[in-house]
Amino acid sequence: MKKIKCMIVDDEPLAVSLLRNYVEKIPFLELVFSSENPVEALEFIQKNEVSLAFLDIQMPELSGINFMKIVGDKMKYILTTAYSEYALEGYEHNVIDYLLKPISFDRFNKSIQKVQERFSFNETNEPHHFFVKSSGQQHRIHFNEILYVESIKDYVNIKTAAHEYIVLDTLKSMENQLPENFTRVHKSFILNLNEIKSLGSKKVILNSGHEVPIGDMYKSNLLEKLK
Repeated sequence: MKKIKCMIVDDEPLAVSLLRNYVEKIPFLELVFSSENPVEALEFIQKNEVSLAFLDIQMPELSGINFMKIVGDKMKYILTTAYSEYALEGYEHNVIDYLLKPISFDRFNKSIQKVQERFSFNETNEPHHFFVKSSGQQHRIHFNEILYVESIKDYVNIKTAAHEYIVLDTLKSMENQLPENFTRVHKSFILNLNEIKSLGSKKVILNSGHEVPIGDMYKSNLLEKLK
């Protein structure tokens, strides 16, 4: 299971500290943001990807319920509060579970099991292939077969170990169709990260022996994804 990017939003510093400690114990959770200020959290969401929020319901500047109304279905939520009467209202939104303070690690862990089930379900229902038109025919290509995609003027070359598919499309369109293990490494290349054998300063060598150039402006993002 890939890591789930999560945030903690709670106006109580001790609650933030406790939840941060709990999150760090779960291998597939990646804490990308925590704050006592829900407005700061909204600003972070506008610029960054977050899939799960541990969200306090009762906060002075902006309640958790209103926070969810603003953000909508961009993420899922585990609600935290000292007041059980808010539970029913919370479940009207994209909520996985409800944690009543004080939160024990055992109860937290039960919520995380629900998170794991929900996100694993989503992953198994993601497509594993797409169809492209090349040489007058429709071809089904499995994502894990692709080594890289290269831009050639108005076309792209989808390279697999066995075939090349020349398709009338753009590299930007390909980026939007391919899963997260693909990333842009050059103005003309998208690479399957699972195919990397070795990484140099100017090029990537794939398991197949193919070499793909690395553009200077894409190198830092590539290194970040390989961590």
